[in-house]
Amino acid sequence: MRTIALALLLAVAIWTLTFPNAALAADIANGAKVFNSNCAACHMGGKNVVMATKTLQKDALEKYSMNSLEAIINQVTNGKNAMPAFKGKLNVQQIEDVASYVLDKSEKGWS
Repeated sequence: MRTIALALLLAVAIWTLTFPNAALAADIANGAKVFNSNCAACHMGGKNVVMATKTLQKDALEKYSMNSLEAIINQVTNGKNAMPAFKGKLNVQQIEDVASYVLDKSEKGWS
């Protein structure tokens, strides 16, 4: 039993090192540029000028299940409600970068 647990732990470690998280591959500085060029008009400082309760603050992202890279990438890519889709305007790397930037800023309280 102990051998199986150790093998599983080793497999997880190898998997993690072989396939790093998208946030690690993202360029947060580029995400800031993308955000300022495409998102800041509605989301300056993590706010939302269209729907005041759906901000980019950590608590709001958690409340609306938008507190993961996957959820933010999906929202930016496909849009929803008043949020336009950026699929044709931004490439995949730009979308990943801006999603990482938003998560990073929300963790820091947009300071």
